[in-house]
Amino acid sequence: MNTGKVTLIGAGPGDPELMTLKAVRALGEADVVLVDDLVNREVLRHAAGARIVEVGKRGGCKSTPQHFINRMMIALAQQGQKVARLKGGDAFLFGRGGEEMLALRAAGIEMEFVPGITSGTAVPATLGIPVTHREYTHGVTFVTGHTQDGTPVNWRALVEGGTTLVIYMGMKNLPEIVTGLLDAGMANEMPAAIIQQGTLPEQKQVITTLASLPMAAQQEKMASPALIVVGDVVSLARSEALTDALKYAA
Repeated sequence: MNTGKVTLIGAGPGDPELMTLKAVRALGEADVVLVDDLVNREVLRHAAGARIVEVGKRGGCKSTPQHFINRMMIALAQQGQKVARLKGGDAFLFGRGGEEMLALRAAGIEMEFVPGITSGTAVPATLGIPVTHREYTHGVTFVTGHTQDGTPVNWRALVEGGTTLVIYMGMKNLPEIVTGLLDAGMANEMPAAIIQQGTLPEQKQVITTLASLPMAAQQEKMASPALIVVGDVVSLARSEALTDALKYAA
């Protein structure tokens, strides 16, 4: 039997124009596309000849079990089909791409990897926030706002590291995250932002101090999907985005 292959594709942060040319090529060659919930459906026009299968996964909502997705990819590839596994952002950055890669590898399935632009850099950039700047920070740390087993994040180590923090999937635990950072020694006045629906026309944001962040999020009804950015570089946001800082600064 002719064995197909699976291509793990990062679709980018939301704006369909931020998907790579290689991703477009891979979608055009696919027989079937397994697409996650957060992927902008406009990109599926590049897969006009493919069967589209929704396998949405979003925190806090009913989701397709990961083991079921793994089995589906393997079965389709063993049938000789070219499978595009389409994920938001980059598949290998909080996208479970690593888990899927290991399952496919164990089954002996041929794979290709197409990196995507991650929201961790693209979304702050929409506001003119560079996650690194040599006069403000020596690095950036991407971190999840919750762990699979519920183990607390080591906020003290992150504060001591002194890098910009870009926190994925943190809205549910926002008060605990802020408390953890403050208890670990981060300054109340540290600039911080929440950016919802980043890179899309519906994008909205609040920019304020770390201590004021939970109140700002509640006042503006911020919700997932959203990215939290904490660090001195947030103060570099373009001036029109900084109006919120005046509203919420303690």
